[in-house]
Amino acid sequence: MAKKVTKPEEMSFLDHLEELRWHLIRSTAAVVIVGIVAFVAKDFVFDTVIFGPKKPEFPTYEFFCKISRVLGLDETFCTKELPFRIQSREMAGQFSAHIWTSIWAGFILAFPYILYEMWKFVSPGLYENERKNARGFIFIASFLFFLGVLFGYYVIAPLSINFLATYQVSKQVFNDIDLSSYISTVRASVIACGLIFELPIIIYFLTKVGLVTPEVLRKYRKISLVVVLILSAVITPPDVASQIVVAIPILILYEISILISKTVIKKEERKLKKDVKRSK
Repeated sequence: MAKKVTKPEEMSFLDHLEELRWHLIRSTAAVVIVGIVAFVAKDFVFDTVIFGPKKPEFPTYEFFCKISRVLGLDETFCTKELPFRIQSREMAGQFSAHIWTSIWAGFILAFPYILYEMWKFVSPGLYENERKNARGFIFIASFLFFLGVLFGYYVIAPLSINFLATYQVSKQVFNDIDLSSYISTVRASVIACGLIFELPIIIYFLTKVGLVTPEVLRKYRKISLVVVLILSAVITPPDVASQIVVAIPILILYEISILISKTVIKKEERKLKKDVKRSK
């Protein structure tokens, strides 16, 4: 006997708004709580994490240095010192940087809980079988986000900082980088990559609602390649090696997204066939 598909409970528009408000409140509270922890752990957050890519002994520089030596390339990453200083030119510059960095740290670390609250808001509007098919959403989305964050921190941020810190129009000009500018570079690299790595999840839901198909993704693969290269050029230094390093994982994610879209379409077709058989 076929299982009964239960329908989602109906709520009024105001009830939905009230429910959304509490989900947003709890998400904000999670960000604030984790942000307070990050605020207290100032030395670790700034000296170890934020200013990590500024140090010559950062793992990325050592790794690329070894690779360049093995391949017989120039030793761009084999540097003993990055020739720039970080300064704060505003009275409340350091305090403001401390506050906002803590908030962004709270958002990154509380991201799984934010997804959980989003899922709790959306899931009542789904059928029971749709909820079952979407199991593991929070884990997979969080995994991809943190994978992107790590990629941005250990690849994009060091590439950008190393290039921009060593670039000079004249030896008479010394790079005194403003604190907010340095932090924004690290933050943009980390957050952007974290969101970009959510591409498979986005494609999954776009396929579910019928806006994307595997055929469309394959058809525009070449255009997507150009877009990826342009995106890589925007978020990395203007050298070919850095752009290739960034483009490769994004292209892999695109191919994975095609497979995900294909899998979703097949499941929908099998489900449709079963429904047709049941109706006969």
